[in-house]
Amino acid sequence: MARRVVRILHADGDTLRHGINTIQDELGVTPTFPAEVEEAATAAAASPRLPELDRTEIPFVTIDPVGAMDLDQALHVERDGEGYLVHYAIADVAAFVSPGDPVDLEANRRGETLYGADSKVPLHPPVLSEGAASLLPDAERPALLWTIKVDGTGEGTDVDVVRARVRSRARLDYEGVQQQVDAGTADPMIDLLREVGELRMKREAARGGVSLPLPEQEIDIDGDRWSLSFRQQLPVEQWNAQISLLTGMAAASLMVYARVGLLRTLPPPDPDDVQRLHRTAKALDIEWPAEQLYPDFIRSLDPSKPHHAAMVLACTRLLRGSGYVGFDGEVPAQPEHSALASEYAHVTAPLRRLGDRYAAEVCVALCAGEEVPGWVQEKLRELPATLQSSAQKASAYERAVLDLVEAAVLRPHLGGTFAGVVVSVDEKQSTRGDVVVQEPAVEADVTSTAPLPLGTNVEVTLVEADPATRTVRFEL
Repeated sequence: MARRVVRILHADGDTLRHGINTIQDELGVTPTFPAEVEEAATAAAASPRLPELDRTEIPFVTIDPVGAMDLDQALHVERDGEGYLVHYAIADVAAFVSPGDPVDLEANRRGETLYGADSKVPLHPPVLSEGAASLLPDAERPALLWTIKVDGTGEGTDVDVVRARVRSRARLDYEGVQQQVDAGTADPMIDLLREVGELRMKREAARGGVSLPLPEQEIDIDGDRWSLSFRQQLPVEQWNAQISLLTGMAAASLMVYARVGLLRTLPPPDPDDVQRLHRTAKALDIEWPAEQLYPDFIRSLDPSKPHHAAMVLACTRLLRGSGYVGFDGEVPAQPEHSALASEYAHVTAPLRRLGDRYAAEVCVALCAGEEVPGWVQEKLRELPATLQSSAQKASAYERAVLDLVEAAVLRPHLGGTFAGVVVSVDEKQSTRGDVVVQEPAVEADVTSTAPLPLGTNVEVTLVEADPATRTVRFEL
């Protein structure tokens, strides 16, 4: 990216929090819970249903963003002959929440936690999600304990999940762990996590899975100063994510074999979309051999190069259409998640996603050789619509908060000139598209009197930045 022309500092936090309140009103969401839900959650937090099986001897740790309190997952990896044994403890929401109780009904209404800057709209009351049910360190917790055998190539070979009591030893964060890895001072267990994570990433590539190397747009908050930045995932985040994916694939294999469950799906890409991307690559002067499959092509891209960044963004077209499917008695006609090139289920974040609790309950029953609980079976058909609706609302919330912060940060600099890259051009109107400005980290509309030069470094003028309408627009 070219060097910026105008230096951007920050936006005022109080103004932004007022804008976020407006967004919550528009979407009909609130961080607070009805009194009866809070009361039920407080009572449940005081008397969880603890399982008999005691696995507190396993030295679990959690690895999450700095300051996170809703800790769904704790992990431990050990050697197992030429392979590995992965222990993955997942918060057991059902130890606190009963079908039809006030917390359950409210969670089914919300669907998932919404994230936007420091204004989170949680799925469950914090007394549970950030307290009694969270896998915080040095506290005995009920958990769903996944035990997965992984061979020397990174392939999962056996899985079991049971209810157990666990105790995390430490609450680690990505940045701190990565620093230890880079300095060579990380715990040996983290080295094993790295080995498994890297093996799983190789297997993903071999399967034909795809992960877009897009930097994440983040809101940085320092007291009352809010700013924007782009951030690439750290290696330890990718290794950690691979453990979650490993578990989700193992869960899906259990459910597909038993022909009952809840899958996360993504249809195969439309051939017309793939052909359109071939034309985009040609326009950007990026070589894409006809025999090269699109996952391998995407892995060859370097988003630090302007024309590659535009290509990566164009490739998001292939990852649209994700959803959920519930089934009982017959496997869905399209059960796969095409980006993973595998069947897959969400089971590792029940504090933040409603569907994970139901899918995990199916797996616990299957591993125990028992019938799937009736309260789960009753919901399998209607859950996909609930989860799809909540996912759309979560996406709208996050996007609206980002739009608000972008407009507020840029507002004082109307008329200023910025360096950026044209990352997309409207197919019907080539004078309209999107530009990414690196500093501040903004992706916004751009217009021109002539066709926009896709994948090209440009200078743009800020002509609109309105926090009230959450609108930002540049001109070439």
